[in-house]
Amino acid sequence: MLSAVMSAARTPELRRKALWTLGLLGLFRLGAVLPSPGVDFTAVRSCFEQNVGGESGGIYQLVNLLSGGSMLQLSVFAVGIMPYITASIITQLLTVVIPRFEDLRREGQSGQAKVTQYTRYLAMALALLQASTLVALAARGQLLQGCPEDILADSSLFAMITAVLVMTAGAALVMWFGELITERGFGNGMSLLILAGIAAQIPAQGGAILESRGGIVFAGVCLAIAAMIVGVVFIEQGQRRIPVQYAKRVVGRKMYGGSSTYLPLKVNQAGVIPVIFASSLLYLPNLLVQFTQGSSGLVQEFIQKYLADPNHPVHITGYFALIVFFSYFYVAITVNPQERAEEMKKFGGFIPGYRPGKPTAEHLGYVLNRITLPGSFYLGAVVVLPNLVLGFGDSASTASLAFGGTSALIMVSVALDTVKQLESQVLNRNYQGFLR
Repeated sequence: MLSAVMSAARTPELRRKALWTLGLLGLFRLGAVLPSPGVDFTAVRSCFEQNVGGESGGIYQLVNLLSGGSMLQLSVFAVGIMPYITASIITQLLTVVIPRFEDLRREGQSGQAKVTQYTRYLAMALALLQASTLVALAARGQLLQGCPEDILADSSLFAMITAVLVMTAGAALVMWFGELITERGFGNGMSLLILAGIAAQIPAQGGAILESRGGIVFAGVCLAIAAMIVGVVFIEQGQRRIPVQYAKRVVGRKMYGGSSTYLPLKVNQAGVIPVIFASSLLYLPNLLVQFTQGSSGLVQEFIQKYLADPNHPVHITGYFALIVFFSYFYVAITVNPQERAEEMKKFGGFIPGYRPGKPTAEHLGYVLNRITLPGSFYLGAVVVLPNLVLGFGDSASTASLAFGGTSALIMVSVALDTVKQLESQVLNRNYQGFLR
């Protein structure tokens, strides 16, 4: 990896790409601390610092983490990248439900461009909804625990609408940053923005752990996270390689095929999507209770007692079960064994010992189900174990989410993908120089 970085630094084109990526990430972090109009930044910052080390943000932990801490500070980029992520997931699900989206996916680049345009429109609608929710909660004094209603310097209707529009425009700008990084920089732009937001949270939340738990516990947490990173790298790189043989065929005077390769199926085929799905599903009932605060009922009491506390056994068990369920669900809608089998049959490929067509599809489905089980348990364990280890007898550990499994999973996955892309570009340029 270091050799690839050094080679990229010596190549002018790759160096420009790296500087372009770092510059956009710097602008993203600048907007994350720039307050929205009509917001009393001093009051918001004071409330935020009082809640760090406590139940900061409560139900908003993961969303606030992915936004780099800007959501609970009501900054210009408070909405962050989450609307685009949610819109992308929804459009992927719609390809299974709506035939029109499935047809667009099969049209190639032109169809993908239309799907991307639909994703942008949906992301803007979700950004407007989320910005309105944030401003409404801030006006009612429910955004952070113990914060008064006067965190908005101007609570008039015009000022609130202005703040909502600015946050929505900030979400559009963040989405544009991500696309520019993908097009002109290194790696996936959206993923790198999430990585930058999580990395920005680590010093503050690490200091909170050190202050509340002491140096010994902090050192133990660092060692545990290092071991977790090693495990995440090992599992993320794990593959089940299914051998594929291609028959020989003659086209004109040339012979094609006759080669053997393999079909790689990752152990964690779903990535971090099940974690986002599960956290979003647990987030919705808590948000409903926030808006109906003051009314009594068994549902409200159950949610506040069992689901709102990330360290409660019911919350942890439900979180783990939802991650396992969404792992199978997402793999089922994104990986189609029948389609893979038809593609192999079309190009003369087959799996040794299995006939092309339906037997091949059944074998691929069987292998997918087998490897998805350990992959889903791995995801659930990585996300839940830090809560179990840090949460015994201390609810303050909820602020250590940046030191948790979710952040480690996201950061390691994004780093691995970025390094792979960097190495491929360095290798491509080395080959070009050799051919010349």
